This record gives sequence, structure tokens and C-alpha cells, in this order.
Amino acid sequence: MNHEQCITPVQVVGIGLDGADGLTDTLRQLVGRATLLVGSSRHLGYFPNHQAPRLVLRDFTEAVRAIRAQLDKVNKDTCIVVIVSGDPLFFGLGRLLLTQLPPQQLTFHPHLSSVQLACSRIKVPWQNAHLVSAHGRSLEQLRVALKQGVDKIVVLTDETNTPSAIARLLLAMDLASCYEFWVCENLGGSDEKVLCLGVNAILNQTFAPLNVVVLLRNSNQAEQELDLDSLPLLGLNNQSFVSFSDRPGLMTKREVRVLVLGELALQPGQTVWDIGAGTGSVSIEIARLCPTSQVFAIEKTAIGSALITKNCRRLQVRNVTSIYGGAPEVLHNLSAPNRIFIGGSGGNLNSILDTCQARLIEDGVVVLALATLEHLHTALDWFNSHNWNYRLLQIQLSHSVPVGKLTRWSALNPVTIVRATRKNL
Repeated sequence: MNHEQCITPVQVVGIGLDGADGLTDTLRQLVGRATLLVGSSRHLGYFPNHQAPRLVLRDFTEAVRAIRAQLDKVNKDTCIVVIVSGDPLFFGLGRLLLTQLPPQQLTFHPHLSSVQLACSRIKVPWQNAHLVSAHGRSLEQLRVALKQGVDKIVVLTDETNTPSAIARLLLAMDLASCYEFWVCENLGGSDEKVLCLGVNAILNQTFAPLNVVVLLRNSNQAEQELDLDSLPLLGLNNQSFVSFSDRPGLMTKREVRVLVLGELALQPGQTVWDIGAGTGSVSIEIARLCPTSQVFAIEKTAIGSALITKNCRRLQVRNVTSIYGGAPEVLHNLSAPNRIFIGGSGGNLNSILDTCQARLIEDGVVVLALATLEHLHTALDWFNSHNWNYRLLQIQLSHSVPVGKLTRWSALNPVTIVRATRKNL
């Protein structure tokens, strides 16, 4: 840059909480040559002795209009300096300026962004972080990222979408994943704080207005001990189970699980098959309710079968046997069942039902949880053609989730539960 003049009439300068001291000598000189200084009251306060006229940023549209008016009178000495936080082109005023002013009239001078500072303090790489701006926006993007089990999420907050609001959302969603919850306050300032707190502790705290939240999915969930004495007899929350690392939401959800258990009409001392057992959540619920029963959890993936074993150890369940293999092939060597739950069929539903019919004990019950119309059609077609009784239960559940100070419904995917028994001839 030529130190005698601004190459472009509008210079957008990023700044941190350390104020003018955090700028390079070149940028301090550039600010010193400003013929108009634009920024928030806090940013302008970093330059109390500057002699140029000041424009306090309140309404961005009005500010852009005022900058345009100055550009209409542009000359070789014109140097409009806009002071903003961090990187102007990272969820900042720079994006608006580019939509309202010709790019050739703008030059950007980024400072470290709050995301860079937050990840540096926590000591995690940020190139693979999922960035969510909840500043002046809803928490919907965050809700979607949490539901997907994203490993690393950085949230830019505001006075409504505070750390406490984010904590309330986490609790309301009953996620399968556990997250470390970091709050980074006043990054770069003399009163900077970086805290890692439990979600419940976040609910009862207030934080400085300038903060960034970082959520890190806990990869060591299996090693965390559960307080078994505090667990309910029925309806374990989703976080009780270790899930697939790449698909943490892939399990029979708590509400569906409870209804499935009711439809199975379990009794002590039974043999139960759980076909397509996934993480073993249904098998483990059955085993805890009926400790004298024997549960076979059949899962075609090696990862899933290992997760079932982990979850049985984690919840101290000893009457579940994890069977690694595809159905119906692995079913032939198992004890004849009193109850069968089919949570996944791997595209072999007809042949699985054929085997179930051949092996199911008299007066036995088969229950299926189906998420697609095609699988439902296949199941009903089979039951009708084989002269079975069945009844359907369609589940359309919604959770309440906080939206700022309000509450709305968030729907789960619909599931159809089929309970089937042989007809008495």
C-alpha cells in the first residue's frame, strides 16, 4: 500500500478487543489518515483523539447510504475507514458492503476472527469446524447440525441465542451424542475467559455479551460411566447408548422404543429375537425389563455388533447375546423365539418373515418398526398372503424445542409399528 494515500476510497479494517494496540503500524497509519471514521461506539472508542468526522454504526442500511453520499464527493484524499470486529468477510459487515458498493472501491484488512481465537484457546483445529451464526438468526441450523451428529460446531451467539439457550436446545433434543460445551468470552481482551462446563451448569450462568460457543462431540462416550442407580426401569434416554460414530442418530429412538416394548407384550423367561438390532437399544431395554429372558441381538454389521457388546457392558446387561451376521441365514441356529422384533431387514423382509413363521413358538408375537411406505406394503402383503392377524400403530411424534424465549414443535420421522400374530385355525 502507498502510505501517502488510500488505494481505494473505502478501507474496511478488522479489529480485536485489544483495540488499536492489536493493529499493525501500517493499519494504525491508515486509520490515522481517515477522512471519515465509521464503526460502532465501542470500535470508535478505540480512537478517542481522531480528528475526522465519525459515523456511528447503528442501522447498517443508513450507514451504507451515508458512505455512498461521501463517495459521490470522492477525491484523491478521500479515505473512509470502516472499523469492524474480526474478519469483515466472516459473517460481518463486509458482505453487505460488497452487495451495495462496487468491489473496486473496497479494500479489506481482516483481523483474527472469533472462531480462530476460540479454537486456538481450546487447542483444536478449526478448518473442519461446522460454523453456525445464530447472531440475529434462529438456532435451526444448529439443530440440524446436532441432529446429524457433527463432530465440531462453532456457534456465533447473540443476546437471544445465548449459551443458556443453546444448552436448553441440547437438552430438549435428547441427542444420542454427548458434546463438550465450551464458552469463550471476550476473546482477545484483558477479561477473556474460556470455560468448559456441563450442559446443566450452563443453564444457570450468564456470560459476557461477546462470546462464542464451541461444541465438541465426545468420542469417548463409551468410557464414561453411567450412574446405573439413577436410570429409569423403562425408556432409557438416547445418550445412554454408544452409537455409530458417523451416524449417531441411527437407533430406535426412546419414544418408539417404549411403544415397541408395549406391543411385544413381554413376559418373564422368554426367548426374544431382535433382528437388525443396530446399537442394541431395544435388546437392552428388553433384557433390563425381563432379566430371566434370553435376548438375541442380530446385527449384520461388525461395527453394530461390537456396539451391542459395548452397550451391554456399559449398562451391565448379561442376558443379551450379540449375533454378528445377516438374517435370515443366522436365525436357523438360534433357540425358537416367543417374541420377535424386526427393526431392520437389509432388504430381506420376505425371507426373514418366512423364517419367523417357521420358528416362532405358538402364540408368539412379531413386531416391526417401519419407516417407509414400501417396507410397510411388503410387510402387509406378506401377512395378508400368509393368513396372519395384524394391527398398525402409526407414530407421529414431536418434541418441544426452544426458539429464543418461545417454544415450538420439532417433528420426528413418522414410524409405523406392526404387531402380528398367527390366526387361530
